[in-house]
Amino acid sequence: MSALMAVARGIDRVTALVGRGVSWLVLVVVLVSAGNAVIRKVFDISSNAWLELQWYLFGAIFMLAAAWTLQRNEHIRVDIVSNSLSKRTRDWIDFVGHIVILLPFAALMIWLLWPYVLHSFRINEYSPNAGGLIIWPAKAMLLAGFVLLFLQGLSELIKRGAVLFAGYPDETPQGASHAAEASELATLAPDEPQGGTERPTGAKGPLAQGEPRR
Repeated sequence: MSALMAVARGIDRVTALVGRGVSWLVLVVVLVSAGNAVIRKVFDISSNAWLELQWYLFGAIFMLAAAWTLQRNEHIRVDIVSNSLSKRTRDWIDFVGHIVILLPFAALMIWLLWPYVLHSFRINEYSPNAGGLIIWPAKAMLLAGFVLLFLQGLSELIKRGAVLFAGYPDETPQGASHAAEASELATLAPDEPQGGTERPTGAKGPLAQGEPRR
């Protein structure tokens, strides 16, 4: 299990590196989009290349950051249901869901996209729009996104299995959040009375011999 956990942590590092890098594309998309709007309104000029670049960058953000979103546990959950379940039940749902849904779906998309991207690369496919961009890099982003998602799904499966079957601490953001909530509840709980002698209020020294205890 320790070897599998090392693989999972390696995948997490790659996913986080790609995700943080891609997050900067949000700023680029905003600048390109604003530039396209200003040039079109002010100078009455438009460019298919710049418009397509805007779409390609948005697609790259969505696809390449999906695995990082999964790692950070930021995908949408039905909280009203999830929060009512125990931590172990949620772990089992994640474990089975990764095996039955996520990994098969990502593997199917990789299998379908591989020849699609390879054909586009071989013919050096360009946009049919005048002045448009080359298309195969945008299609390759789809393939890369599902490869990353498959690998991160494998990492999440390993980590969830380590928690369920090997007693490993939960290192995922979901586990850290659960531990923080448990710690907060323990802090807010009223102090339990401790055993032993309770000193009278206002006493300044040790109990004198024969002094009645309260």
